[in-house]
Amino acid sequence: MFAFAFGLTAAATAQTTVDLPKVVVNALRVANPEPADTFAMPVTALRFEPQVDVQGRNFAESQADVSIRGGIFENTGFRVGAVTLLDPQTGHYFAEVPVAPAMLATPAILTGADNATGSTNVTVGTVAYGWKPIRRVGRISVGAGTHGLRLADFYQGVAANAGAGGTWAADISYAVSTGDGTQPYGDHDFSRVAGRVQFRTAEAQTDAFIGYQAKFFGWPNLYTPFGVNETENLQTTLAVLNHRVSRRDGGHVEVGVYARRNKDDYEYNRLIPGQFNPYQHESRVTGLAVDGREVVDTWAWRYRLEAIGDKLDSPSLPAGRYSSRDLYKASLVAEHEWSAAAGGRWTAGLGGTWDDSNRGAGRASPVAEVTRHFAPGMTWQHVTLGYSEATQVPTYTALNSATGSGLFRGNPNVGREVSRNLELSGSLLHGGWEIDGALFVRQDDGLVDWTYRQGVTARTANPVDIRTTGFEVVARRDFKRGSITLGYTALTKDADYGAATIDASFYALNYARHRLTAALVWRPTEQWELRMDNEARLQAKNSLRTMGGDEALLTALALIWHPPGVERLELSLQADNLWDSDYQEVPAVPASGRQVVVGAAYRW
Repeated sequence: MFAFAFGLTAAATAQTTVDLPKVVVNALRVANPEPADTFAMPVTALRFEPQVDVQGRNFAESQADVSIRGGIFENTGFRVGAVTLLDPQTGHYFAEVPVAPAMLATPAILTGADNATGSTNVTVGTVAYGWKPIRRVGRISVGAGTHGLRLADFYQGVAANAGAGGTWAADISYAVSTGDGTQPYGDHDFSRVAGRVQFRTAEAQTDAFIGYQAKFFGWPNLYTPFGVNETENLQTTLAVLNHRVSRRDGGHVEVGVYARRNKDDYEYNRLIPGQFNPYQHESRVTGLAVDGREVVDTWAWRYRLEAIGDKLDSPSLPAGRYSSRDLYKASLVAEHEWSAAAGGRWTAGLGGTWDDSNRGAGRASPVAEVTRHFAPGMTWQHVTLGYSEATQVPTYTALNSATGSGLFRGNPNVGREVSRNLELSGSLLHGGWEIDGALFVRQDDGLVDWTYRQGVTARTANPVDIRTTGFEVVARRDFKRGSITLGYTALTKDADYGAATIDASFYALNYARHRLTAALVWRPTEQWELRMDNEARLQAKNSLRTMGGDEALLTALALIWHPPGVERLELSLQADNLWDSDYQEVPAVPASGRQVVVGAAYRW
């Protein structure tokens, strides 16, 4: 049942499409919003995002574990409009969002108090997308590359004046991609079709969306470290209805409903189909969310209600504690603002949320923040000190997998995870640079990790109490002919697995102790453009990592030419993993090699 926790929170931030975050992924924070391996997906622009760590199997658009601030893939949520998208089987499928990136606004990375109050069943961070207004534009692109790659991507938007300041609009996208892969048995066959109808006015926007995505791909050691050629076959359907009203005083109200179905057929050995029990799952999720902010004089009240119901059908997970669940979340937060004696203003708050489930006890979580906003023209823009807690329940693979047999061994005793986050953050302007940084300490209790023990041919779900201390900074500057974005994150971890005996961790202890990103966009002439993303990382040691060592330099490079006389034509030469690094992003999973593609795109 819904319940409320009352209080105040410091708010925040400049208005964005989703009106939530303190940090928005500007289009120039990454240089290459499209990959060289397939067509673009929402996860593509996160690969080199300074605040997000994407660990891919095959390539990121095949299967991506997305983590924020040293969390794991199941601590990270995805939000579209008002609703939080979840997969009850496993967080490996959280990033399966069958929406064309052209339909979405640049995402916001919600952390700390913004994450705790802005999404459901997520403890560390949320990637939050807004629905982009539809324009009368179109684009078609085709590409061919090494390892048998062939791809095509089409988008068309139309709009018509509805009178009285309203606009009716619709858009559609279709994309396909096939390739042999950079490793033997690393082939893929992808397709996506998506469409949307929209009505908008100066203050309101309503979107009705439906999308379907089919993905087949193979990879050696996809999920197990035993030298076997594995495959995944995924079909994801998503339908969303979202309505948002924004007001000039900074307030808003947003309502969304959705239904998501994800079908998965995993094959341990593609050469011996059915060698183990059939890993076939079908998860269904429906959700409703109401999110708003009301401004009254110097006070602003934020509120959020969300209900999510899920169900899993699976012959490989027939037993266990349960296979359906209802989740509920409610938050009511308020902020108060007053002028600072030395100029600028203060915002202070104290707040909270309530998380509940029909399968277990609920929990209240507090939020507290205080922010100093400095006067215009000063170097410092703001400094925030905040504390927040968030909580989540585990997925069914952890709850219902057999404890003593099979490739994936569960733990029916894992329960609600609790995360406590304390951070000091700030932003400044200096010499043309925009700089944002944060220092944080997070304590995760009962986090469900997947661990390995020598001599046991399986990975096992084990709870861990883990403390993460981190520092992150992002610096960006625009130049006359381009831009540069630099990001740096440092992390340390202290883990306690209790009575469990482990030899290695696939996820919680697979993190970069130091990670540096650099995105460069350079336009030497009107016809030519160079786009370069780089990631250098020093990884924590992990005995499961068999190749590539603990250091890596990963680069994506694109050279783009706009031929003179053909205004809307774009020709490109692009490479992912330019240096052909064999670094294993997920321990024991072979790296995807260098992929090169030649492309052509035409816009109208």
